[in-house]
Amino acid sequence: MYFVEMIKEVFNPKGPEFYILIATLLVLGLAWKAGAFAGIGKALDGRGETIRKELEQARALREDAQKLLADYQKKQKEAQAEADAIVAAAKVEAERFKAEQIAKVQDFVTRRTKVAEQKIAQAEATALAEVRAVAADAAVSAATSILAHQVKDGGGDIMAAALNQVRSQLN
Repeated sequence: MYFVEMIKEVFNPKGPEFYILIATLLVLGLAWKAGAFAGIGKALDGRGETIRKELEQARALREDAQKLLADYQKKQKEAQAEADAIVAAAKVEAERFKAEQIAKVQDFVTRRTKVAEQKIAQAEATALAEVRAVAADAAVSAATSILAHQVKDGGGDIMAAALNQVRSQLN
């Protein structure tokens, strides 16, 4: 409804809208005859060509950016792989070092145990020798006193022989 009323107002020769319409049509006709629309068309065509070139340039830049992105992603993957390899090598080296240190500690403990066993054996041998020496001395003393009481006359030679025999058997 509103549209119909507006058309009636524009085409009514008694209203100012009619004369504005005629003036606009005359100005547009004169501008067309003078070639203003051709210049506008050329300007629009030139602007369209500029926009097309900018779009091509943007497309080329986008392709370059995608190539760079792909290169950086490849380098990142390579760096990640290298980092993973370094970590794996470090773990292997740490395990090897750990095993080496455990072997060193076990070797140290084994050597210290052998030294301690040797010292114990030496101490036992020394103690056994001392006990034997004390026992031999005690046996000699006991034999001397027993023989001295049993043999009172001319038994000095028997006594010396018996003592020598006891000493040789005990040592």
